[in-house]
Amino acid sequence: AASRARLAEAREEERRKLRRDLHDGLGPALAGVALGLAAARNLLTVDPEAAGRLLDRLRDETDQRVEHVRDLARGLLPPVLGERGLAPALHELAQRYAGSGLAVQVAAEPLPLPEPVATAIYGIVSEAVRNAHRHAGATDCRVTVQRDDEGLTLRVEDGGRGIVPGTPAGIGMRSMGERAEGIGGVCVVAPGPDGGTTVTVRVPAARLSGDVAADEAGQPFAVVP
Repeated sequence: AASRARLAEAREEERRKLRRDLHDGLGPALAGVALGLAAARNLLTVDPEAAGRLLDRLRDETDQRVEHVRDLARGLLPPVLGERGLAPALHELAQRYAGSGLAVQVAAEPLPLPEPVATAIYGIVSEAVRNAHRHAGATDCRVTVQRDDEGLTLRVEDGGRGIVPGTPAGIGMRSMGERAEGIGGVCVVAPGPDGGTTVTVRVPAARLSGDVAADEAGQPFAVVP
């Protein structure tokens, strides 16, 4: 019951985050485009050149917002994940960050995984890489996915500024823990051996064969200072 309650809360947190992205980001941007179009229409007869420049800026703004919507959609569930599997989806995620100043290296072989496991692992990687880019000031990040007889191990290691001791777990960090718990795994966020932050997720072998019985033992999520 406690596990289901935590998972429900995690889903609500994700919905609230998506609502904030739409309400505070996309909504005002589209309203601004509408106002700009009205201004351009008023300028057409009195200053066509100014109207043209304004329309060019509005076109650029619209292109940016279209890409933002695509990023939101890909972050929720990228099409390549369902079509080709986890490894290609992770490589596509790395490519999206190529021009952002964060070099993401992926070491992951194609693995046959149940859809809930692949989706959860992708969501954890996406959140960890986003944190490295937005909050840690990292310029490099390495994603490793390995499978052995004991199960699957995921590591996301960045070279950023690391976790400040005493920092409470935010929505993103809690989301990673809840995703891991949802597939019977354990997520640990800790300082890296050479600085930065390392996110480690372990999923037992039983969950990789389609067994839906969650392992309730142990702590599903931990932040190690």
